[in-house]
Amino acid sequence: MFRIINFSSLIKFIVGLTVFFSIAVYALVLHVWPTTSLFKLFAISSAIAALLIFLIASNFTARRIWSVMRVFDDSLFPDINGAWEGEITFEGGQLTARAVIRQTLSHTQIDLHTPTSKSITLESTPVSESGQPRLYYVHRVTPQNPDWHIYTGSTLFDVRYVQTNGRKVLELSGHYYTDRKTNGRIRLRQIGGDCSQDVSYY
Repeated sequence: MFRIINFSSLIKFIVGLTVFFSIAVYALVLHVWPTTSLFKLFAISSAIAALLIFLIASNFTARRIWSVMRVFDDSLFPDINGAWEGEITFEGGQLTARAVIRQTLSHTQIDLHTPTSKSITLESTPVSESGQPRLYYVHRVTPQNPDWHIYTGSTLFDVRYVQTNGRKVLELSGHYYTDRKTNGRIRLRQIGGDCSQDVSYY
C-alpha cells in the first residue's frame, strides 16, 4: 500500500476521521440520551474505525478515494485497473498481447495472454522514481504447447499517458528478460476499466 500512497498520511487521515466522527456521533447520542456513559464513546469510536478501515480496504471504495486524491495530487501512482492490449516484440517476431490488471492499494495482479501462452504474476511492485511511475513485474509463463517448459520472466514497466486517436490513455512499456535467456519488449495500452473482461486467446 505504501508504494501507491503515503502510508503514514493514510493512518493520520483514518485517525482524524475516526476522532471527528466518534465525537460527532457521541454528541448526537448524548443530545438524544443525556445519561449515556463515556463507555459508549469508546464503543462508537471502535465501530467507526472498523468501518473506515473496511471501506478503505474495499477495492470499490478505495478506487473512488484514490481518484479523488489524484485530483489534488497527480503524483500519486495511477489507477491501472482494467483491460489492456498491445504487443510483445522479440528477436525474429512479434505477438499480440492482451492483459487484465487488478490493482488495489495493497497489491497488483496482471494476467497477460498471447496466442501462444498465459502469464500470471509472481510479484509486482509499483514505485515512483524521480516522479515517474514504474511497475516492477515478475511473472511465470505457461506456454500453450505442452512440450514447451514453463519459465519465468521480469519486466520494468514505465507507466505513462500517451495520445491515441485524439484521447489520452495509459500505456505500460518496458523490456522483459526471461530465465530462458530471451528478451524483448512489451507494450500495452489500456482499453477499458473493466477488470472482469475476458482477454484470453484460448
